[in-house]
Amino acid sequence: MSKKIPEPTTPPRERCFLVGAEIFQQRHLLSLEDSINELGLLADTAGLEVVGELTQKLDHPHVETYIGPGKVEELRALVEETLAQVVIFDDELSPRHQRELEKALGEKVRVLDRTALILDIFAQHAHTSEGMLQVELAQYEYYLPRLTRQWTHLARQAGGGGGRTGSAGGVGLRGPGETQLEVDRRAIRTRIAHLKRELEKVRAHRMRYRAQRKRSRIPTVALVGYTNAGKSTLLNRLARADVYAADQLFATLDPTTRRVELPGGYQALFTDTVGFIQKLPTTLVAAFQATLEEISEADLLLHIVDISHPNALNQYQSVQETLEEIGAGHIPMVTALNKIDRLRDPESAREIVKNYQKAVTTSSLKGIGIPELLQLVQEELYESYTPIRVRLPYQQGALISMFHESGQVERIEHQRGGVVMQGRVPGRMVAQFTPWLIQNNHQPDQEDDLEEEEEEQI
Repeated sequence: MSKKIPEPTTPPRERCFLVGAEIFQQRHLLSLEDSINELGLLADTAGLEVVGELTQKLDHPHVETYIGPGKVEELRALVEETLAQVVIFDDELSPRHQRELEKALGEKVRVLDRTALILDIFAQHAHTSEGMLQVELAQYEYYLPRLTRQWTHLARQAGGGGGRTGSAGGVGLRGPGETQLEVDRRAIRTRIAHLKRELEKVRAHRMRYRAQRKRSRIPTVALVGYTNAGKSTLLNRLARADVYAADQLFATLDPTTRRVELPGGYQALFTDTVGFIQKLPTTLVAAFQATLEEISEADLLLHIVDISHPNALNQYQSVQETLEEIGAGHIPMVTALNKIDRLRDPESAREIVKNYQKAVTTSSLKGIGIPELLQLVQEELYESYTPIRVRLPYQQGALISMFHESGQVERIEHQRGGVVMQGRVPGRMVAQFTPWLIQNNHQPDQEDDLEEEEEEQI
């Protein structure tokens, strides 16, 4: 009689306790309750089990422990009661805050903040070499000022070279502790410099790739939106692709581009990008510059909004603010109010379309509204024209040809050193002409001629 082989068991998840503070001077789009709920989803995505939460309203963060001393004592009691191993704060903590909280809560309890948690999730979900490089850089830049003890929770590293953020923790003015700390810092700075050089190569490669795409004259559409809004699922529906999609935060980090057929025989390249979130860590924005340029260089933005989410409008506004921060606020946009199949009354979504920029209601999963969305994208890319007046140097022959071929030239004037063109171009092309726009209240034609004459005399 053979013995039954026991089935493998899933190891228990680490228990975490959430802490949030509503700071009077700080402005956030989500309420404290909604922000804590989102933090809980992040913790779950990272593989942690939420066992409790604590909140406080403050005029300003406490100088030593972020929350007040009384709340720290309450937190310590709750952590002991719930057997929590990790405490996660909803805002980014300073190195001092982290250090003092760890002292107060005991050595067995790790203190993390929202930034560290998001970095951990990114480390788990980065699969390409580019994604791993970007995550590793963000991790090192975050941990460099925090080299005071071992950080074991975030040991998962993407890229192979990350993760060495521990130190001997010496506190004397001299001695091996401080020496080891300085050695660690120097090693990390060296690694950061190396990662930046590698990412600059990635950025240059992407620039060459984008220039190639522009020469093909196929417009590009960047899919943007709050994390888990359904971008990857929508791309799969539009392009009949198989991009990884899951009902979790930050399921997709690496940009994926697919060709999509539009009405009338037109085509466009759709690029799925990393999802946004409120309080997006600045280290991530900086590290993901090469990826985010896929957004800022696009001809059109397709903003996907999870209309079934109770904070849909706030999430929409959060993404809009982030787009402004990364220099993509000027790019034409259409909006897909997604997941209407999850609403009890789908017709209610159609009534709030006016709150969003050029919006249609869709369901990526069910295929609802997809023809209308593609029609709107086609109109914005090929039929929506914007009046402009530019002065293009003769060296910009490609732009001059583009104006003639794709735009509607109303007036043209050849001058010394360049040509002034007035007319209308497709909205997707306006960004390419922006550096040479002539403002209505400025007449640079004669001034430019004078400047050139003066330069010739010199």
